Amino acid sequence: MRSVDVVIVGASLAAAAAAKRLVDAGLETVIVEKQQLPRHKICSGILSPRGHRFLLENFGPLPRKILHEPTSCKGVTFHFPSRVEMPMDFFGGPTPHLHRKYSDHWAIEQSGAEVMDDTSFLSQQQNDDHVMVTARKRGGEAFTLKARYLIGADGPVSPVLRSLYPGYHKQIPMFFVGQKFHEIIDCPLDEAYFHFWFHPDLGHYTWSHARDGRQIVGVGYKIGDKFHDRHLYVAKYFEEKHGVRLKPADDDHEGCSENFGPSLINRYVFGKGRVLITGQATGFLNMIGEGMSCALHSGAIAGESVVDAMLRNKPVQDIYRQNVASEVRRTTDQWNPLKIAFDKPHEADFPKALMALPMADRIKVMKDIWSFLKLYKEFKWGRQIAAISMQRLMRGDYSQKNWL
Repeated sequence: MRSVDVVIVGASLAAAAAAKRLVDAGLETVIVEKQQLPRHKICSGILSPRGHRFLLENFGPLPRKILHEPTSCKGVTFHFPSRVEMPMDFFGGPTPHLHRKYSDHWAIEQSGAEVMDDTSFLSQQQNDDHVMVTARKRGGEAFTLKARYLIGADGPVSPVLRSLYPGYHKQIPMFFVGQKFHEIIDCPLDEAYFHFWFHPDLGHYTWSHARDGRQIVGVGYKIGDKFHDRHLYVAKYFEEKHGVRLKPADDDHEGCSENFGPSLINRYVFGKGRVLITGQATGFLNMIGEGMSCALHSGAIAGESVVDAMLRNKPVQDIYRQNVASEVRRTTDQWNPLKIAFDKPHEADFPKALMALPMADRIKVMKDIWSFLKLYKEFKWGRQIAAISMQRLMRGDYSQKNWL
């Protein structure tokens, strides 16, 4: 049986950020990834300015091969049922349009960690001073790694998280997020922007943007509805209301399960004992559904926390939760109505864009947003959001009581 310092599950951006910190500190780090690398990753690829800065500062200049075409994105355009449109440029200029299959692999390679791809995480068992991690190479027998710490950086339906809290994913609302790709006949939507619709009839999360000569039509909704029917409805709406004429969807559609709840209501999960959860597995997700910047920063914090715990001989969970509170503030602030109204928690200036509209359009936008938010009434998040918003105002932070 082999002994290492840290095992990371998932060859994600969060994993790369954690591994970079660990390897730089001289710790033997192994990344276990169930797919063969470079692997496909479902994602818009639209990176935030903060995530862009992180990649440059920690991994260096981005090679062209890790970018889609168009290679950059200027910002976000919000669309409303009243037909008002609000384009907002990112602070600091355009950001990269990442091709996740290659960008994640590039970052993993830059981290310097050892990678075991085509290898599935099976289970973990904690002891006082180590974690026994069981995995299996595709087509091979199960084997065990003895690690001082385990980091789960394996996405929203994280097997590592499930090994700690078997019933977790049944206790939170999960959404299906799917996208189809179309050859373009005519598309008036500005390809320099990521487009998002605050429209209750279109679903909980609807978006579109250009990628490699095709147009993405994306829909998100509570699990249980039919993806193809939802997509068809949205595509017809785009044509009727925006003049977006597309050829029938290509065969390579894709989708995955997501959870939007934790960031809204401060219900994150960070692990237990010597097992840390990071990235989107924790519940980190920015308001426009961008999770890459959260993944990079929380992953780095997880790696730093392990290093700190070893140097100071203190429980890693205590250190991690103290350190990751900064990322909680950044992310949950984006959903905080008081922060949105009186501060600038996002990386594009929503208040400025709103105030630039005529008064009649501002009123329409606020009504449209309110109608959209009613979609989430069934989850009873309203009172929780109001409570944590007041908590943030009064104490300057969010409570850790709801964290797992």
